[in-house]
Amino acid sequence: MNALAVDVANWDAFLAAPPSDKLEFFRKDGRLYDCLFSQQFDRALIDRLCGLADHMRSVTKTRAGDDFLRGLLSHRRAMLYFSQPSTRTFLSHMSACHILGLKVMEIRDLKTSSEVKGESQDDTIRTFASYVDLIIMRHHGAGVAERAAWTLNRSDRPVPVVNAGSGADQHPTQALLDVYSLKRYLGGVDGKHIVMVGDLKRGRTVRSLSYLMKNFKDVRLTFAAPPAFAMNPDILDFLRRHGIPFSETTDLDTALPDADAVYMTRIQDEHDQGGESAKVDYSPFHLNSLRMGLLPKHAVVLHPLPRREEIPAELDGDPRVVVFRQERNGMWIRAALIAHIFGLDDAILARKP
Repeated sequence: MNALAVDVANWDAFLAAPPSDKLEFFRKDGRLYDCLFSQQFDRALIDRLCGLADHMRSVTKTRAGDDFLRGLLSHRRAMLYFSQPSTRTFLSHMSACHILGLKVMEIRDLKTSSEVKGESQDDTIRTFASYVDLIIMRHHGAGVAERAAWTLNRSDRPVPVVNAGSGADQHPTQALLDVYSLKRYLGGVDGKHIVMVGDLKRGRTVRSLSYLMKNFKDVRLTFAAPPAFAMNPDILDFLRRHGIPFSETTDLDTALPDADAVYMTRIQDEHDQGGESAKVDYSPFHLNSLRMGLLPKHAVVLHPLPRREEIPAELDGDPRVVVFRQERNGMWIRAALIAHIFGLDDAILARKP
């Protein structure tokens, strides 16, 4: 089934189609247009975006370079539409827009939207598109960002949609910044052993990062989680289909001695159905000084944040804990993504730092 065979007129049929069959629907002029799921990123695009982010960091070290970038999209507007609480994802996308000069509007509470009056999500999204040139959205419902892009791409006023977190399903720009961080602090992802820890069942960040692993060579994954929050079978099936070796364990200590990166997550109790989080002892999946002693000196510890007890603040002085540098990386890689969506790659790369 190729992209043209997807039934774009029927939402339920379109949603049910695998991402590989929908890639072209979310591309325009030979490049990514809507960023909705991790499967849209191939190795060439990942490398290009990471290189673009690095170059943008260099360009902004001078006032003239910073002014140059801010002039690129100063005639455009963006909407940040967040129905879920957010600090880093919201601020890094806003900052990314500011780097490129985009004027930003925001809705951070659905009570301020006409959805409380019964307006459909489709009509809300089309209303946003009447005023802006880019929609960045985080929504508590899975598939809502994809529905927004599907709606707009079939309308007479399409604008790009960036998924900044969709239910418990995907968070593609977080996965992109995670890979960017791995490249910066480990020199690359190929050949690395990545340990993902914690609430893997309900964590959209680990799902999205797992999808990206198909783009790298000789990667090995270990999933360390309590049985109640083990990685979902659909991700494990994806890894098997792509020949990516993985193992599962309930003993974090055994996974640390040969890890190159440890990706920590908090317990996702906002998704509780019956208080299941309180029934699980999460402490065996917390880092402490003893566990850091098991971790190689070259390894890094990542976390999408916010954190709780799984990385205590007293570990922040360890240079392997790079979580705050990781969050800053998000601003730059998201700026690179927006620049790519608007076709600005070549103009930025041609600018000397």
